[in-house]
Amino acid sequence: MKIAFFEVDEHALPHIKETYPEAFISEQKLDDTNISEFKDYDVISVFIYSELTKNLLSQFTNLKMIATRGTGYDHIDVAYCEEKGISVANVPAYGIRTVAEHAFALTLTLTRKIYESIDRTKKGSFANDDLCGVDLFGKTFGIVGLGNIGREVLKIATGFGMNVIVYTRTQDNELQKTHPHTYGDLNKVLSESDVISLHIPYTPETRHIINKNNIYLCKKGSYLINTSRGGLIETDALIEALQKDIFAGVGLDVLEEEEDLREEAELLSPEFRRRVDYKTLVYDHMIVTHPKVIVTPHNAFNSQEARARIIYTTIENIQALEKGNLQNIVNKHNSH
Repeated sequence: MKIAFFEVDEHALPHIKETYPEAFISEQKLDDTNISEFKDYDVISVFIYSELTKNLLSQFTNLKMIATRGTGYDHIDVAYCEEKGISVANVPAYGIRTVAEHAFALTLTLTRKIYESIDRTKKGSFANDDLCGVDLFGKTFGIVGLGNIGREVLKIATGFGMNVIVYTRTQDNELQKTHPHTYGDLNKVLSESDVISLHIPYTPETRHIINKNNIYLCKKGSYLINTSRGGLIETDALIEALQKDIFAGVGLDVLEEEEDLREEAELLSPEFRRRVDYKTLVYDHMIVTHPKVIVTPHNAFNSQEARARIIYTTIENIQALEKGNLQNIVNKHNSH
């Protein structure tokens, strides 16, 4: 089969070359300027900046699959692909455990004053009189959202010996048997948790789910963690709560200005780095300098394993086509 990979970064390049040495590989996106060279290709793999419209796709004569290297696929005219029998495959998940572990990295950094400890010792002082932390064992961990990442967070929290309370639309009785937890509404989770961690998608319904009306329900001295989307927390409310010492610490991997970000893998793209000065999004935010806040640059998803998972799953999706047993197909068409 003739295969072309577009928008390939340096991390994915070796894996693709090893598996498909004859494939066309480029860091450029696929668009009207270069489509003429690939009209007879069987498979194309793109990222989110290649806008695969009906007009573009109609120029292919033998296309069997589009393998997008991300979870989202709104850059592809899936309806047209369905009509023409073109399979569209995605990477449904690549950073589930990765993000969950980062949530706990933020939690431990705050509860054990890791950042302050390292900063002090680098400056030559080994005094620890004001570096007393708190144990997680026996504390209550509140999880907002029990999706794939929330489940992994639950497993880690129970491993720490914490009591877990969850706010979620869908309860999981089987998971409750293996990793004991209780359920409650959002107000209950906020008011009873020593650590609150957000693991829900950003939608019009979840925008500012933590806001001026409910943030003061949080226990004084609790910790707030957000590795999901910045818009889940109303920034003004967070600043007020910090000023009033509601939280002992806040760990953020995301900020509210990031709402234009479609998915985490976008942060790995050279196109994104050309388009957005991400440092500005992070460092120009007034909460970053607050002494009780630690901010990481939307890095929770970014592990070697997660990066590898993106490209390995994409390759597996293409190999599944070759074997006649498709996987991770987002349109109904699943056979040729």
